[in-house]
Amino acid sequence: MATRNIITEGNPTLTKVCRPVTSFDERLATLIDDMKETVVQANGIGLAAPQVGVLRRVVVVDLGEEIIELVNPRILEQSGEQDGLEGCLSVPERFGMVKRPNYVKLEAQDRHGDWYEYEGEELIARCFCHELEHLDGHLYTERAYRMLSREEYEELMQQDTEQEAQK
Repeated sequence: MATRNIITEGNPTLTKVCRPVTSFDERLATLIDDMKETVVQANGIGLAAPQVGVLRRVVVVDLGEEIIELVNPRILEQSGEQDGLEGCLSVPERFGMVKRPNYVKLEAQDRHGDWYEYEGEELIARCFCHELEHLDGHLYTERAYRMLSREEYEELMQQDTEQEAQK
């Protein structure tokens, strides 16, 4: 496994639509393993292949206890609404407020080509939507209804820390 470089906003790769994965081979397995290591090293929650310069429909999501692999993912269902803060490894040091579904059910293939379904709520649902948008050439900044200044972001993080300490 190796850590890959994460490309950032302004790189044209991030605006391109990714092609489906058709070969479930060692090359795909290496990409997935590298993406898993990269997302952990970067302290991220999710990472899409175009963020490491590969125009294929591959995503990894770090759930804490496991990192799930999503190849050729598609959203099957979504419901509810949540409003929250988002950032992105490809948009460093910038944060914005984005509305997303509160529940998402998707289907994807694993590294061997077998289909499965996965459900997520709240942060995981947000992450699924965010990462799948990367596969279609979009960044969260296009969807954000308000970008935060550095001071607003730090104040919001301080409030969250204080609320956690009171629990």
